[in-house]
Amino acid sequence: MSKYVIIGNGTAAVGCIEGIRSRDAKSEITVVSAENTPVYCRPLISYYLEGKTDLDRMKYRPDSFYADNGCTVLYGRKAVSVDNSAKTVILDDRSSLKYDYLCIAAGSSPFVPQFKGLNTVKNKFTFTTIEDTLALEKNLDKSSHVLIIGAGLIGLKCAEGIAERVSEITVCDLSDRILSSILDSECAALMQKRLEENGVKFLLNDSAESFDTNTAVMKSGKTVDFDVLVLAVGVKPNTFLLKEIGGEVNKGIIVNDKMQTSIDNIYAAGDCTEGMDISFGDRRILAIMPNAYMQGHCAGVNMAGGKERFDKAIPMNSIGFFGLHAITAGSCFTEEQGGESFEEKSEGSIKRLYFKDGFLTGYMLVGNVERAGIYTKLIREKTPLSEIDTDTMKKKPSLTIFSRDNRRNSLGGTV
Repeated sequence: MSKYVIIGNGTAAVGCIEGIRSRDAKSEITVVSAENTPVYCRPLISYYLEGKTDLDRMKYRPDSFYADNGCTVLYGRKAVSVDNSAKTVILDDRSSLKYDYLCIAAGSSPFVPQFKGLNTVKNKFTFTTIEDTLALEKNLDKSSHVLIIGAGLIGLKCAEGIAERVSEITVCDLSDRILSSILDSECAALMQKRLEENGVKFLLNDSAESFDTNTAVMKSGKTVDFDVLVLAVGVKPNTFLLKEIGGEVNKGIIVNDKMQTSIDNIYAAGDCTEGMDISFGDRRILAIMPNAYMQGHCAGVNMAGGKERFDKAIPMNSIGFFGLHAITAGSCFTEEQGGESFEEKSEGSIKRLYFKDGFLTGYMLVGNVERAGIYTKLIREKTPLSEIDTDTMKKKPSLTIFSRDNRRNSLGGTV
């Protein structure tokens, strides 16, 4: 009988539990959960503020999940160190857990810059957990003026979530466009317009330099008054547990396609890891839920003696603001990088496809996002363009672009 310990209680941890149980039905599994809640769907926190969901419907697994899988969960506990020679995890209450196999699925934490005067701001919040959301909710009313620092996914989903609850929202960012990590200027402008039409104001190429109680002094010299401050600058992977014992860490924990770290018997999965992006051909942090689950499942299977590989990871984002949707995936190579592109635009909609070396490597869709799954499949499966109807794929993607054998292998039966 083995002892399994999982640090973290998110999507990757669920995948790890289910991966272990697919091979080992009886051994002991202990989950260390910094949060005091069972696993939930983290991207839904903005929808909770909008009133589109509730805490019960945000659950990622039913209440019986842990009991059904024979897991012990330690809520409100944090792992502070690992002693791999003794195969022990030390917790913040000085207790310890023995393990035969360890999975670090510790996710990421909000990055909070050391702004001058930030300590003078009373109502300041981050926006990555249910706890953050409930605390923010208690401090909002129809007269609130909210300043959000960061025009990325977290900051903008927060803006959408609170738009009907407050008087005014201002979002600032040092970048010249919103969603700068996933959208180009034209696509970002389309999304920004929709947010502005719904009352969100922007200060781009600008950000806070210091604070004095309820006033932010911007780098441009402007001042912004607010009642509530949301810090959404970004997140940083929680890598310290492995780094402190000499494990290989870059921006994230380095893992191979079996989710093994550089240290025997220690695996890692989810937002704290850095794995191979097959669309780019190099390692990246791929912090999205589907990857987290698949990484966790792969780790769990292999911890329990199985053989599984996760070698189809690509970056992907599916977002929407006030009814305007966008999906991006893969890597967008420029002409200078040896890439080619295809563009199609209509009123309120942009499609951009990116190609390199005879493969589709990435795409951006804003507005009309139908059939995005076809493009994702081409990237994830690294399907050569020579094997499909490329002209149809560009304009009207469907399963008919694939050969009969490909459709049969993908769908089964006679196609």
